[in-house]
Amino acid sequence: MQLNIADSWKNILQSEFDKPYFRSLVNFVKDEYNKTACFPVEKDIFAAFSACSFNDLKVVIIGQDPYHGVGQANGLCFSVHDGMNHPPSLRNIFKELESDIQKPVPISGDLSHWATQGVLLLNATLTVRAHEAGSHQKQGWETFTDAVISKISKEKEGVVFLLWGGFAQKMGKKIDAKKHEILTSGHPSPLSANRGYWFGNKHFSKTNVFLESIGKSTIDW
Repeated sequence: MQLNIADSWKNILQSEFDKPYFRSLVNFVKDEYNKTACFPVEKDIFAAFSACSFNDLKVVIIGQDPYHGVGQANGLCFSVHDGMNHPPSLRNIFKELESDIQKPVPISGDLSHWATQGVLLLNATLTVRAHEAGSHQKQGWETFTDAVISKISKEKEGVVFLLWGGFAQKMGKKIDAKKHEILTSGHPSPLSANRGYWFGNKHFSKTNVFLESIGKSTIDW
């Protein structure tokens, strides 16, 4: 498993890479990728950490699983490769963006341009077996990503955490609310959004208002 991460993350996360659970996780992932189709492709497993450096980090968005359809997952939560159809949750994210900040729905579903501005697009589980949602859960990824959230909370200040849905909000219990801005809402999936728990949260404009208030550059969503 290739640890393609920005240098600024290496010092922060090296202690996790050295732990027995992570070595077991690496062996599990290697075995899975050798014997069956898994996503994202191996070089993109840690794309969230290569696209967004720790030093530049301003916003964290937490997802759950990578997309498990062929060609979708690119290692960034909610994001898909350029040219892929927008999955339902991503469509609702773009609808809220359009409503909140009048940004036209983009043609591409690739959110890399968010990541390069300091948005960590972190799935709780970084790999998945093709067409089997949740197939790589409870193998160690959650321990790792919980540690990532804890380290961000401890080492940084003034980070905006966007916690969409119950799963992300449970992970958010590790965040120091006195040091950081936490925005919560329902998940952008159709099940949640169509019940009124997503649309109108205005998280994109609220994020920029907060960043501006503490003297940080805003995100060009």
